[in-house]
Order: sequence, then C-alpha cells, then structure tokens
Amino acid sequence: MENKTEIVIANYIETMMKETIDLFGKILTNTLTALYEPFGFSLLLSFLAMFFYLYAYESMGAGKGWKNAIVTWYQKFKESVFFRKLFFLAFVTSLILFRTLLNRQLWMNPLSDVMGGWGIWETVNGEQKLTTECIENVIMMMPFSAVVMWTFEEKMEKGWKKIVWQSGKIAFVFSISIEMLQLLLRLGTFQLSDIFYNTVGGVLGGLMYCAVMKVRKRL
Repeated sequence: MENKTEIVIANYIETMMKETIDLFGKILTNTLTALYEPFGFSLLLSFLAMFFYLYAYESMGAGKGWKNAIVTWYQKFKESVFFRKLFFLAFVTSLILFRTLLNRQLWMNPLSDVMGGWGIWETVNGEQKLTTECIENVIMMMPFSAVVMWTFEEKMEKGWKKIVWQSGKIAFVFSISIEMLQLLLRLGTFQLSDIFYNTVGGVLGGLMYCAVMKVRKRL
C-alpha cells in the first residue's frame, strides 16, 4: 500500500515538474520573441536618433556630408560615455515604442478593456490560453528605468530608496504617456494593468541599477 502511495506521489511530482518546465519554457519563448522582433528596427532608429543629436550639438562635424557625419558619429560613440549612454537609452526606448505604438493596428474602441489582464492565463472561447503580456510589460520597463538612471546618474538623488522611487515614478509617467497616446491615436487599448506592471518593472529596474552600481564600487 505504501509503495503504491509513493508511486502515485512520485508520478504527481514528475507531472507537476514537467508542466512547470513547459510553462516557464513558453513564457521565456514568448518574452524573448517579443523582445527580438523589434531589435533590428530599434537599432536602426536609435542610430538615426543619435544623428539628430549630433546635428543639434555637434553640427560642425556632422553637417559636412554623410561621410563626415558617420566619422563624427563613430568618434563620438568611441570617446563620449554620455553619447553611448544616450544611444542605449534611445535603443531601449525605441524597443518599447515599437511594441506599444509603432507596431499596433488601429483599434475601434480603445476603452474596450480598461482593466486589462492581471495574470498569465486568459479565457478565449471558453478555453484557457497562456498569455505573457504582464511579464513582458515588467521585463520591458526594467532596462528602460535602469538605463535612464545610469544615463542621468549625476542629476539623480543618491540612496537606493530615492533611486527606486525615482525609477518607479519615471516608469509610471512614461507608461501613462504611452497609454494616453494609445487612447488618442486608437493604437491598442488603454489598460490599467499595463500601467501597473510597467511601474513594477520600473521599480525592479531601479533595484537592478542599485545592485549593479554597488557591485561596481566593490570591484
């Protein structure tokens, strides 16, 4: 009797482990796919955005033909830490904008689902389907807030509590701005869950920045 019970328990644990591994595999695949799709576009857009920056602040070198502009861009990227930070910030920002605005179809009623999804499962035609949108919203905002804090670290207040508060506030304002643009331009739907998960991602990004800076000081 005990052997049968042990076998049943062992089979149950094995089944649960397989289902958990499959679930994490699907979440990882969906999340990486969501980040990979706009990678090339975001890289090109951030590259071009930094040309506008050069024309605004380095017009002497950038305004003498495209060859000189490319040389000036490369030299600035190589020599200026702040330029590299701005480039990475533009890249991360364009990743987010591609996912939230630039690659969206027109929506007839952007207020059709204001609350949004709060879990990883959604019911479609009576069936439970996996959705990683909430996880994507968290992961998407983590590098953004971390790079913002890194880029403007000299202007930010010190102390991990203030950094976490600032990063959460930045993510919240940025998320609100995106949701309002989605509402006004009818690109996607206005969802409170997106704002919440984006803010959580911003806070985690601030914590990630604090941890990296702490490790960096010890090296």
